[in-house]
Amino acid sequence: MTELLNSLYIQTPGASLHLEHDAVRVRIPDDDQRRTLPLRRLDAIVVYGHVHLSTELLSRCADDGRDVVWMSAGGRFRSRLQGPVRGNVLLRHAQHLTHADLAARLRIARSIIAGKIQNSRQILLKGARDTNTATTKTELRDKAATCADYLAESQQATDLDQLMGWEGKTAEVYYTGLALLLNPNNDTGPLVGRSRRPPRDPVNSLLSFLYGLTRSHAHGALEQVGLDPYVGFLHGIRPGKPSLALDLMEEFRPVLADRLAVTLLNRKQIRAEHFEYQPPAQEADTVAPAGDHERAVHLTEDGRKIVLSEWQQWKQRQWRHKQLKRDVPAALLPVVQSRILARHLRGELPDYLPWSPT
Repeated sequence: MTELLNSLYIQTPGASLHLEHDAVRVRIPDDDQRRTLPLRRLDAIVVYGHVHLSTELLSRCADDGRDVVWMSAGGRFRSRLQGPVRGNVLLRHAQHLTHADLAARLRIARSIIAGKIQNSRQILLKGARDTNTATTKTELRDKAATCADYLAESQQATDLDQLMGWEGKTAEVYYTGLALLLNPNNDTGPLVGRSRRPPRDPVNSLLSFLYGLTRSHAHGALEQVGLDPYVGFLHGIRPGKPSLALDLMEEFRPVLADRLAVTLLNRKQIRAEHFEYQPPAQEADTVAPAGDHERAVHLTEDGRKIVLSEWQQWKQRQWRHKQLKRDVPAALLPVVQSRILARHLRGELPDYLPWSPT
């Protein structure tokens, strides 16, 4: 049970919520502690996984115009109960107006890229602090310095193409640095650049899987807040592409996905046996040889179970949020950032400030 930014988050499986006069009462299995919260303090109730809400509470929330949002245990958006349309349509209208304003759109896109590059630098600098190899320490610091230079250049970009160009140059440097963080004795092989759709090696396969989980969280967070996940400021608009979710996940990729991938590989929790090489469709009845980097690589079912289990624990880790001046679980960081973005779009904040760990 967590109250954050006027929203109540319930993540305990089997919990139940009931209406008690003008308050919501939360019952946790095998816990007799009395937990109530005045409804007037809440703008939204968000539940993850198997959580029961009484009919009386749902009716009261609908009457009050208080959102109730259901998420899967893994963080995927499922549905929302919404009373009469009030603020959200105005928020989406503000989002569309901002998207049509190229200068305003570019300012938000610059912030998104700044957050991504800054957090990428922190991963490299942390790696430099942790390594005992002088050469690697120097290489990582040099790459972090290059990323800092690109960060400054990106903030001078006068259009989105220039901005994406700096993002691409930074990614090339960053992934060569990320490769240095991996234990060379891992049987999964090295990280040789970034490959996707499909990933061509185990490390890229693991990164793609974790990026998918991160994007799912970002998408769900935007849905909770009432923003349109398909209207992005950096990634624009394309049919079927959740561009704003892709925008929002950028700042979280290095810390939430890349860092977990490095940890899983270096601890050998994920090994070569947890990947399989997918043969081309015309050779589906043949067995692809291990180490064939021309073919798509995917996690096996056992591999996915390990990653998902670690991801669930990783999401509970508390991170300091400078603007809120409090610790926030990783699972809720995308929600917090979505609300900050919404406040910027409504004109309540002058800029969108990306999250960066302290």
